[in-house]
Amino acid sequence: QVQLVESGGGLVQAGGSLRLSCAASGRTFSSYVMGWFRQAPGKEREFVATISRSGGSTYYADSVKGRFTISRDNAKNTVYLQMNSLKPEDTAVYYCAADRPPAWRGSYYYTIDENEYNYWGQGTQVTVSS
Repeated sequence: QVQLVESGGGLVQAGGSLRLSCAASGRTFSSYVMGWFRQAPGKEREFVATISRSGGSTYYADSVKGRFTISRDNAKNTVYLQMNSLKPEDTAVYYCAADRPPAWRGSYYYTIDENEYNYWGQGTQVTVSS
């Protein structure tokens, strides 16, 4: 099992930047595909970004492509989400999630399906003011 703890959320003006971090417990962090999701008030949770076990593959939602960057440091058991050019519509609770696919999937596999993620953090609030 893995436990996830997000940090780095806060209040920022439109056009500003924030860096979210997600620290994972355990010694098998590199076995997990990691993802970021978000949920705005009154809306369903949506996919934001994902990164493969090796960090060699990433994928983004169209709404954040070119503005957000997901990365990971397997030595520190941490995944990051660098968010630039923030917009008011980015306001949401951001969740970190982990999926441990079978080994045969390889080190470049990732998924955008939240149903494949078994472990979730508690979330961190990001508020972007206009």
